[in-house]
Amino acid sequence: MIQIKDLSVFYEAKKEKVKALGPISIDIDSQDICAIIGPSGCGKTTFLKVLSGIIKEYEGEVLLNSEKLNPYIHNIGLIPQNFGLLPWKTVEENCILPLKIKKTNFKNQEIISQMDLMMKRLGIYELKNRYPKELSGGQKQRVSIVRSFLMKPDLLLMDEAFSALDEIIREEAQELFLEIWNENKNNTFFVTHSIDEALYMGKKIIVISSTPGKIIDVIDNVLFNNKDYKNHPSYSKMFSCIKGLIKGGEGK
Repeated sequence: MIQIKDLSVFYEAKKEKVKALGPISIDIDSQDICAIIGPSGCGKTTFLKVLSGIIKEYEGEVLLNSEKLNPYIHNIGLIPQNFGLLPWKTVEENCILPLKIKKTNFKNQEIISQMDLMMKRLGIYELKNRYPKELSGGQKQRVSIVRSFLMKPDLLLMDEAFSALDEIIREEAQELFLEIWNENKNNTFFVTHSIDEALYMGKKIIVISSTPGKIIDVIDNVLFNNKDYKNHPSYSKMFSCIKGLIKGGEGK
């Protein structure tokens, strides 16, 4: 479980302390995947940076399974918008890099078998000895998915990870991601600007207001993981509701 209590983040501007985010308080059950959506500049990425441990200076409390969130203790997987692949390492080397950093026995046969299986399912097994410059955007995305799930994260974070892909590849990548996620059910937060992406991929949808970002609403999503979600009777109502919340939140 993720427990966030009175989280606020500040930054310095012209020697003044400016609030960028908060206060935010929310509890998220284990095995939930949460979409974070809101106006541009509202603090969505800042929120993710706190959860990843990149931002260490903040007010409030962030707990994972009743312990203070700590990237040195907890396994935290991050799929950034640019996929975060090292250009001088092969696909296979990029996938096992977090395990090497954590000093995990990445040569363990079980880990190698898991990696090969995920690569085969995602259609990149034949690319394992290639370098990132030889891959398409969709292929890089799949490598980042394998890398994140291979480390068995306690918490998985994605910052607009599908936004750089064209529509057909994006839909395919989202579907493949959810297939792998449903087998592992990691606690997941992902930032998106797309209401449709939030409706398809988020079990819960967290709507954030404009700066300083605060939670406007947390929506339990009945359309989660429904490939035919746009034809669901609740689709239009939920889409309009979220759109209205975001638009209303721009003035808050």
